[in-house]
Amino acid sequence: MKVIQRLRSNHSGNLNNVLPDFLHKRKLGYKSFFGFENKTNPFFLPLMCASHDKEAEFATAIAVAFSKPPMVMAMESYSLNQYCEGRFTLGLGSQIKPHISRRFGMPWSDKPASQMREYVNALHAIWDSFESDDPLNFIGETYRHTLITPEFKPWIGGFGRPKVMLGAVGPGMTRAAVDVADGLMTHSFVSEKTLREINYAAIRERLKKNNKPRSEFEIQVPLYIVTGSNEDEFKFNDDWHRQRLGFYASTPAYKVVLDMHGWSDIHPECRKMTKEGKWDDLWKPITDEMMDTFTVRGEPKDIAPVVKQRFGDFIDTIQCNLELVDNEIQYDIVKAIEEI
Repeated sequence: MKVIQRLRSNHSGNLNNVLPDFLHKRKLGYKSFFGFENKTNPFFLPLMCASHDKEAEFATAIAVAFSKPPMVMAMESYSLNQYCEGRFTLGLGSQIKPHISRRFGMPWSDKPASQMREYVNALHAIWDSFESDDPLNFIGETYRHTLITPEFKPWIGGFGRPKVMLGAVGPGMTRAAVDVADGLMTHSFVSEKTLREINYAAIRERLKKNNKPRSEFEIQVPLYIVTGSNEDEFKFNDDWHRQRLGFYASTPAYKVVLDMHGWSDIHPECRKMTKEGKWDDLWKPITDEMMDTFTVRGEPKDIAPVVKQRFGDFIDTIQCNLELVDNEIQYDIVKAIEEI
Protein backbone atom coordinates (compact mmCIF):
# COMPACT_ATOMS: atom_id res chain seq x y z
CA MET A 1 0.00 0.00 0.00
CA LYS A 2 1.34 3.42 -0.94
CA VAL A 3 1.52 6.24 1.62
CA ILE A 4 1.49 9.91 0.63
CA GLN A 5 2.41 12.42 3.34
CA ARG A 6 1.04 15.92 3.76
CA LEU A 7 3.53 18.77 3.41
CA ARG A 8 3.31 20.81 6.57
CA SER A 9 5.21 22.90 9.10
CA ASN A 10 4.85 20.70 12.22
CA HIS A 11 1.82 22.60 13.57
CA SER A 12 3.77 25.89 13.65
CA GLY A 13 2.00 27.45 10.66
CA ASN A 14 5.30 28.97 9.55
CA LEU A 15 5.88 28.18 5.87
CA ASN A 16 9.62 28.54 6.41
CA ASN A 17 9.49 25.30 8.41
CA VAL A 18 7.96 23.22 5.61
CA LEU A 19 11.15 22.66 3.60
CA PRO A 20 13.30 21.54 6.57
CA ASP A 21 10.53 19.14 7.62
CA PHE A 22 10.26 17.80 4.07
CA LEU A 23 14.02 17.24 3.79
CA HIS A 24 14.09 15.46 7.15
CA LYS A 25 11.24 13.17 6.08
CA ARG A 26 13.02 12.41 2.82
CA LYS A 27 16.11 11.30 4.78
CA LEU A 28 13.91 8.98 6.82
CA GLY A 29 12.56 7.44 3.61
CA TYR A 30 9.26 9.13 2.74
CA LYS A 31 8.66 9.03 -1.02
CA SER A 32 5.42 10.90 -1.79
CA PHE A 33 3.98 14.22 -0.59
CA PHE A 34 0.91 16.36 -1.17
CA GLY A 35 -0.05 20.00 -0.87
CA PHE A 36 -3.44 20.88 0.54
CA GLU A 37 -5.67 23.84 -0.35
CA ASN A 38 -6.40 25.31 3.04
CA LYS A 39 -4.15 28.06 4.37
CA THR A 40 -1.96 28.24 1.28
CA ASN A 41 -2.05 27.54 -2.45
CA PRO A 42 -1.89 23.75 -2.95
CA PHE A 43 0.77 24.08 -5.67
CA PHE A 44 3.10 26.28 -3.65
CA LEU A 45 4.49 23.72 -1.23
CA PRO A 46 5.02 20.96 -3.85
CA LEU A 47 6.83 23.46 -6.07
CA MET A 48 8.99 24.69 -3.19
CA CYS A 49 9.98 21.17 -2.16
CA ALA A 50 10.41 19.88 -5.72
CA SER A 51 13.08 22.53 -6.25
CA HIS A 52 15.19 20.64 -3.68
CA ASP A 53 14.44 17.06 -4.71
CA LYS A 54 14.46 15.31 -8.08
CA GLU A 55 13.05 11.94 -7.04
CA ALA A 56 10.08 12.47 -4.70
CA GLU A 57 6.52 12.37 -6.01
CA PHE A 58 4.17 15.32 -5.44
CA ALA A 59 0.43 15.92 -5.66
CA THR A 60 -2.38 18.22 -4.67
CA ALA A 61 -4.94 16.66 -2.37
CA ILE A 62 -6.89 18.61 -3.09
CA ALA A 63 -6.87 21.70 -5.29
CA VAL A 64 -10.35 23.22 -5.44
CA ALA A 65 -11.32 22.83 -9.09
CA PHE A 66 -14.25 25.22 -9.28
CA SER A 67 -12.26 28.04 -7.66
CA LYS A 68 -10.54 28.82 -10.96
CA PRO A 69 -11.21 28.31 -14.67
CA PRO A 70 -9.87 25.15 -16.32
CA MET A 71 -7.28 27.15 -18.31
CA VAL A 72 -5.62 28.42 -15.13
CA MET A 73 -5.67 24.98 -13.53
CA ALA A 74 -4.37 23.37 -16.73
CA MET A 75 -1.46 25.80 -16.98
CA GLU A 76 -0.42 25.53 -13.33
CA SER A 77 -0.63 21.74 -13.14
CA TYR A 78 0.96 21.11 -16.54
CA SER A 79 3.88 23.41 -15.81
CA LEU A 80 4.44 21.83 -12.40
CA ASN A 81 4.42 18.35 -13.92
CA GLN A 82 7.11 19.44 -16.39
CA TYR A 83 9.18 20.84 -13.55
CA CYS A 84 8.71 17.62 -11.54
CA GLU A 85 9.65 15.58 -14.62
CA GLY A 86 6.39 13.67 -14.63
CA ARG A 87 6.22 13.09 -10.86
CA PHE A 88 3.22 15.32 -10.18
CA THR A 89 -0.44 14.31 -9.82
CA LEU A 90 -3.29 16.78 -9.93
CA GLY A 91 -5.81 16.02 -7.22
CA LEU A 92 -9.08 17.93 -7.65
CA GLY A 93 -12.12 18.46 -5.47
CA SER A 94 -15.32 20.41 -5.91
CA GLN A 95 -15.85 22.03 -2.46
CA ILE A 96 -19.40 23.06 -1.53
CA LYS A 97 -21.54 25.76 -3.16
CA PRO A 98 -21.14 28.57 -0.53
CA HIS A 99 -17.35 28.45 -0.84
CA ILE A 100 -17.39 28.42 -4.65
CA SER A 101 -19.99 31.13 -5.14
CA ARG A 102 -19.36 33.33 -2.09
CA ARG A 103 -15.68 32.83 -1.20
CA PHE A 104 -14.25 32.39 -4.69
CA GLY A 105 -16.98 34.19 -6.65
CA MET A 106 -17.07 31.48 -9.31
CA PRO A 107 -19.99 29.79 -11.14
CA TRP A 108 -21.82 26.81 -9.65
CA SER A 109 -24.10 24.70 -11.83
CA ASP A 110 -26.04 22.91 -9.05
CA LYS A 111 -24.90 19.72 -10.79
CA PRO A 112 -21.40 19.37 -9.30
CA ALA A 113 -20.69 15.87 -10.64
CA SER A 114 -21.62 16.92 -14.18
CA GLN A 115 -19.69 20.16 -13.79
CA MET A 116 -16.62 18.25 -12.60
CA ARG A 117 -16.85 15.81 -15.49
CA GLU A 118 -16.93 18.80 -17.85
CA TYR A 119 -14.07 20.48 -15.96
CA VAL A 120 -11.74 17.48 -16.34
CA ASN A 121 -12.69 17.08 -20.00
CA ALA A 122 -11.82 20.75 -20.47
CA LEU A 123 -8.42 20.17 -18.86
CA HIS A 124 -7.67 17.39 -21.31
CA ALA A 125 -8.81 19.48 -24.26
CA ILE A 126 -6.51 22.29 -23.13
CA TRP A 127 -3.61 19.91 -22.57
CA ASP A 128 -4.22 18.50 -26.05
CA SER A 129 -3.90 22.02 -27.43
CA PHE A 130 -0.67 22.53 -25.49
CA GLU A 131 0.87 19.40 -26.97
CA SER A 132 -0.29 19.74 -30.58
CA ASP A 133 -1.01 22.24 -33.34
CA ASP A 134 -4.73 21.53 -33.15
CA PRO A 135 -7.01 24.48 -32.37
CA LEU A 136 -8.62 24.71 -28.96
CA ASN A 137 -12.37 24.36 -29.23
CA PHE A 138 -13.99 23.24 -25.98
CA ILE A 139 -17.58 24.34 -25.44
CA GLY A 140 -19.50 23.03 -22.45
CA GLU A 141 -22.44 24.09 -20.31
CA THR A 142 -20.26 25.91 -17.75
CA TYR A 143 -16.87 26.36 -19.42
CA ARG A 144 -15.88 27.62 -22.85
CA HIS A 145 -12.27 27.65 -24.13
CA THR A 146 -11.77 28.51 -27.79
CA LEU A 147 -8.51 30.46 -27.93
CA ILE A 148 -4.86 29.50 -27.48
CA THR A 149 -1.88 30.92 -29.34
CA PRO A 150 1.76 29.76 -29.35
CA GLU A 151 2.72 32.77 -27.25
CA PHE A 152 0.67 31.46 -24.33
CA LYS A 153 1.45 27.75 -24.46
CA PRO A 154 3.63 26.43 -21.62
CA TRP A 155 7.08 24.98 -21.98
CA ILE A 156 6.82 21.37 -23.16
CA GLY A 157 9.43 19.31 -21.34
CA GLY A 158 8.45 15.93 -22.70
CA PHE A 159 6.82 14.68 -19.49
CA GLY A 160 3.21 14.91 -20.60
CA ARG A 161 0.16 15.86 -18.60
CA PRO A 162 -0.30 15.04 -14.93
CA LYS A 163 -2.47 12.21 -13.73
CA VAL A 164 -5.82 13.41 -12.40
CA MET A 165 -7.29 12.21 -9.11
CA LEU A 166 -10.80 13.27 -8.24
CA GLY A 167 -12.18 13.84 -4.77
CA ALA A 168 -15.61 12.33 -4.11
CA VAL A 169 -18.04 11.72 -1.27
CA GLY A 170 -21.18 10.29 -2.89
CA PRO A 171 -21.81 7.86 -5.77
CA GLY A 172 -22.40 10.60 -8.37
CA MET A 173 -18.95 12.14 -8.07
CA THR A 174 -17.44 8.66 -7.66
CA ARG A 175 -18.89 7.63 -11.02
CA ALA A 176 -17.54 10.85 -12.55
CA ALA A 177 -14.08 9.95 -11.23
CA VAL A 178 -14.17 6.56 -12.93
CA ASP A 179 -15.37 8.19 -16.16
CA VAL A 180 -12.78 10.96 -16.51
CA ALA A 181 -9.98 10.55 -13.95
CA ASP A 182 -7.12 8.21 -13.10
CA GLY A 183 -8.31 7.64 -9.59
CA LEU A 184 -10.52 8.60 -6.67
CA MET A 185 -9.69 10.41 -3.44
CA THR A 186 -12.36 9.91 -0.83
CA HIS A 187 -13.18 12.44 1.85
CA SER A 188 -11.52 11.99 5.26
CA PHE A 189 -14.94 11.73 6.97
CA VAL A 190 -15.44 8.11 5.98
CA SER A 191 -15.66 4.68 7.55
CA GLU A 192 -14.99 1.20 6.24
CA LYS A 193 -18.76 0.80 5.80
CA THR A 194 -19.23 3.99 3.76
CA LEU A 195 -16.14 3.30 1.66
CA ARG A 196 -17.29 -0.19 0.76
CA GLU A 197 -21.02 0.47 0.35
CA ILE A 198 -20.89 3.90 -1.32
CA ASN A 199 -17.56 4.49 -3.04
CA TYR A 200 -16.24 1.02 -3.76
CA ALA A 201 -19.62 -0.29 -4.90
CA ALA A 202 -19.98 2.63 -7.34
CA ILE A 203 -16.40 2.17 -8.55
CA ARG A 204 -16.89 -1.54 -9.30
CA GLU A 205 -20.16 -0.87 -11.13
CA ARG A 206 -18.69 1.95 -13.22
CA LEU A 207 -15.44 0.15 -14.03
CA LYS A 208 -17.48 -2.76 -15.35
CA LYS A 209 -19.70 -0.47 -17.42
CA ASN A 210 -16.66 1.35 -18.88
CA ASN A 211 -14.73 -1.89 -19.41
CA LYS A 212 -11.90 -0.32 -17.43
CA PRO A 213 -9.49 -2.58 -15.50
CA ARG A 214 -9.35 -2.08 -11.74
CA SER A 215 -5.53 -1.95 -12.03
CA GLU A 216 -5.85 1.29 -14.00
CA PHE A 217 -7.83 3.10 -11.33
CA GLU A 218 -6.32 4.22 -8.01
CA ILE A 219 -8.35 4.42 -4.79
CA GLN A 220 -6.87 6.83 -2.24
CA VAL A 221 -8.14 7.49 1.29
CA PRO A 222 -7.15 10.34 3.62
CA LEU A 223 -6.94 8.29 6.79
CA TYR A 224 -7.37 9.76 10.26
CA ILE A 225 -4.76 8.07 12.48
CA VAL A 226 -4.97 8.63 16.24
CA THR A 227 -1.84 7.56 18.08
CA GLY A 228 1.10 9.00 19.97
CA SER A 229 4.63 8.48 21.19
CA ASN A 230 3.31 8.86 24.76
CA GLU A 231 0.01 9.33 26.60
CA ASP A 232 0.03 13.14 26.33
CA GLU A 233 0.57 13.07 22.58
CA PHE A 234 -2.11 10.40 22.15
CA LYS A 235 -4.59 12.57 24.07
CA PHE A 236 -3.66 15.64 22.00
CA ASN A 237 -4.28 13.74 18.75
CA ASP A 238 -7.45 12.15 20.10
CA ASP A 239 -8.83 15.56 21.12
CA TRP A 240 -7.92 17.11 17.75
CA HIS A 241 -9.61 14.37 15.75
CA ARG A 242 -12.68 14.37 17.98
CA GLN A 243 -13.08 18.11 17.29
CA ARG A 244 -12.55 17.50 13.57
CA LEU A 245 -15.22 14.81 13.43
CA GLY A 246 -17.62 17.18 15.17
CA PHE A 247 -16.94 19.80 12.50
CA TYR A 248 -17.71 17.37 9.69
CA ALA A 249 -20.78 16.08 11.53
CA SER A 250 -22.13 19.66 11.42
CA THR A 251 -21.84 19.85 7.61
CA PRO A 252 -25.04 18.94 5.68
CA ALA A 253 -23.09 17.44 2.77
CA TYR A 254 -21.69 14.73 5.06
CA LYS A 255 -24.89 13.85 6.92
CA VAL A 256 -25.27 10.74 4.76
CA VAL A 257 -22.20 9.29 6.47
CA LEU A 258 -23.83 9.67 9.88
CA ASP A 259 -27.11 8.29 8.56
CA MET A 260 -25.45 5.05 7.46
CA HIS A 261 -24.32 4.41 11.03
CA GLY A 262 -27.55 5.41 12.75
CA TRP A 263 -26.12 8.64 14.13
CA SER A 264 -28.43 11.08 12.35
CA ASP A 265 -29.22 12.96 15.58
CA ILE A 266 -25.62 14.15 15.84
CA HIS A 267 -25.91 16.40 12.78
CA PRO A 268 -28.56 18.88 14.04
CA GLU A 269 -26.79 19.04 17.42
CA CYS A 270 -23.44 19.94 15.83
CA ARG A 271 -25.13 22.20 13.28
CA LYS A 272 -26.76 24.16 16.07
CA MET A 273 -23.37 24.66 17.73
CA THR A 274 -21.88 26.19 14.57
CA LYS A 275 -24.82 28.57 14.17
CA GLU A 276 -24.39 29.66 17.80
CA GLY A 277 -20.65 30.11 17.35
CA LYS A 278 -19.78 27.27 19.73
CA TRP A 279 -17.01 25.89 17.51
CA ASP A 280 -14.89 24.76 20.46
CA ASP A 281 -17.70 22.47 21.69
CA LEU A 282 -18.04 20.37 18.53
CA TRP A 283 -16.06 17.51 20.06
CA LYS A 284 -18.58 16.91 22.83
CA PRO A 285 -21.13 14.76 20.91
CA ILE A 286 -18.39 12.54 19.43
CA THR A 287 -18.31 9.21 21.27
CA ASP A 288 -15.51 6.66 21.49
CA GLU A 289 -17.52 4.41 19.18
CA MET A 290 -17.56 7.16 16.56
CA MET A 291 -13.84 7.72 16.99
CA ASP A 292 -13.13 4.03 16.44
CA THR A 293 -15.40 4.05 13.38
CA PHE A 294 -14.00 7.11 11.61
CA THR A 295 -10.36 6.87 12.70
CA VAL A 296 -7.70 4.21 13.17
CA ARG A 297 -6.85 4.56 16.85
CA GLY A 298 -4.30 2.83 19.04
CA GLU A 299 -0.64 2.43 19.90
CA PRO A 300 1.84 2.94 17.03
CA LYS A 301 2.41 -0.81 16.63
CA ASP A 302 -1.34 -1.41 16.27
CA ILE A 303 -2.05 1.02 13.43
CA ALA A 304 -0.87 -0.96 10.39
CA PRO A 305 -2.66 -4.20 11.40
CA VAL A 306 -5.96 -2.32 11.73
CA VAL A 307 -5.39 -0.58 8.37
CA LYS A 308 -4.77 -3.97 6.77
CA GLN A 309 -7.82 -5.53 8.37
CA ARG A 310 -10.20 -2.75 7.31
CA PHE A 311 -8.82 -1.58 3.99
CA GLY A 312 -6.07 -3.90 2.78
CA ASP A 313 -8.15 -5.63 0.11
CA PHE A 314 -9.37 -2.57 -1.78
CA ILE A 315 -7.45 0.64 -0.92
CA ASP A 316 -4.31 1.46 -2.95
CA THR A 317 -3.02 4.61 -1.26
CA ILE A 318 -3.29 6.20 2.18
CA GLN A 319 -3.03 9.97 2.60
CA CYS A 320 -1.27 10.48 5.90
CA ASN A 321 -1.86 13.59 8.01
CA LEU A 322 -0.17 12.09 11.06
CA GLU A 323 2.42 14.34 12.71
CA LEU A 324 4.18 12.90 15.77
CA VAL A 325 6.95 14.59 17.71
CA ASP A 326 9.10 11.48 17.25
CA ASN A 327 9.55 11.28 13.49
CA GLU A 328 11.16 7.85 13.64
CA ILE A 329 8.15 6.32 15.41
CA GLN A 330 5.93 8.00 12.82
CA TYR A 331 7.95 6.59 9.93
CA ASP A 332 7.82 3.10 11.47
CA ILE A 333 4.02 3.38 11.16
CA VAL A 334 4.34 4.53 7.54
CA LYS A 335 6.73 1.70 6.65
CA ALA A 336 4.43 -0.86 8.21
CA ILE A 337 1.49 0.47 6.15
CA GLU A 338 3.60 0.44 2.98
CA GLU A 339 4.27 -3.27 3.54
CA ILE A 340 0.55 -4.12 3.41
